[in-house]
Amino acid sequence: MNTQRFNLTTAGLALAALLLSTPLAAQSVRPTLDLATAKVIAEGCEKYAASKGWRMITAVHDEAGNPKYFSRMDGSMLISIEVAQLKAATSAALPVSTRKFRELSQGIDGANRLPRTTTIIGGLPIMTSKGVQIGGVGVSGGAEEEDEECAQKGLDAAKHLL
Repeated sequence: MNTQRFNLTTAGLALAALLLSTPLAAQSVRPTLDLATAKVIAEGCEKYAASKGWRMITAVHDEAGNPKYFSRMDGSMLISIEVAQLKAATSAALPVSTRKFRELSQGIDGANRLPRTTTIIGGLPIMTSKGVQIGGVGVSGGAEEEDEECAQKGLDAAKHLL
């Protein structure tokens, strides 16, 4: 009886190992945001901000909305830390900018109170050259238009990597 149970257990484990080691034919590789690209996005924004005399905070989140890279320029406002992260999380969760999310949520009760989202302009989705969303960037520290402009400059700096 113990030998039979052992043989069934061994056979079951062998089958499970075989199934787990066999690649699935329908499985496709989804592009992801790597740290190097996230850093280039933040640095592109910082370089542009410095040329304008702005002090920005840049948050870059992956496609799941988790922080990938964060940068705070000297002299930037502490309140902007949370705002930049919310902008990045919003644009990582949706394939639209926070500006577009603001427009889409007009007249929808409670839309501006969804967890980890904001309608403050300055968040942009990070898209590959093939149109696959791999994250979001959020910038805070200036006027909304400046934040969005800076986020776009960051994306422009990393265009060759996306």
